[in-house]
Amino acid sequence: MSKVHRVAVLVGSLRKASINRKLALALAELAPPSLQLEIVEIGDLPLYNEDIDVSPAPAAYTAFRDKVKAAEALLFITPEYNRSVPAPLKNAIDVGSRPYGQSVFSGKAGAVVSASPGAVGGFGANHHLRQSMVFLDVHMLQQPEAYLGGAGSFFGEDGKLSDGIKPFLQKFIDTYAQWVALHSKD
Repeated sequence: MSKVHRVAVLVGSLRKASINRKLALALAELAPPSLQLEIVEIGDLPLYNEDIDVSPAPAAYTAFRDKVKAAEALLFITPEYNRSVPAPLKNAIDVGSRPYGQSVFSGKAGAVVSASPGAVGGFGANHHLRQSMVFLDVHMLQQPEAYLGGAGSFFGEDGKLSDGIKPFLQKFIDTYAQWVALHSKD
C-alpha cells in the first residue's frame, strides 16, 4: 500500500460559493489515492500582530499552525486582488510563518492554482505567492503552471466541473501528487 500524503489546502477567497473553493473541492475529488486534501480555513484568523502572538498565542493562530504543520504538503488556490494575493491569504501566510524561525511551511512540497473570471487567470497573485513560498522554504511545483482565466465557466448550473477544464486539472493534480511524493520526508 502506498503512502497517503496529507495536503493542507489554503483557499484565498473567503466566500463559501467562490470559484476557488469549488476548484479546491474539485481537485480533492480528482486527486489520486496518494493525496488527502483538506481545506484549512483562514477566515477566522485575527490579523497578524506580534503583540498578541505571545504565550498563549490566540487559539485561532494555534489551530491554524497545528493543521498546517501536520500536513506534508501545501496547495494554494487563490483569486487575484489588485495583482496580488487576497489579504486573508497573506495574513494566513504571516501567521503560519511566525514566530520567526518556527514557520509551519518550511520544507513542504507546494503548488499554486490561481483562478479568475478574467482573462489573465490570476497571474500576479500566482507569482507573488510563489515569491513568498520560496522565501519560506516551500518546494514549489514549477510545471504545469496553473493560471486559470475564464474560471466563471468551469462549473455548470448543477455545480459540476465542466469537461473543458477537467483534463487540465487532472494533469495538474496527478503531477502534483508525484511532486509531493518526491519531496516527502519518508
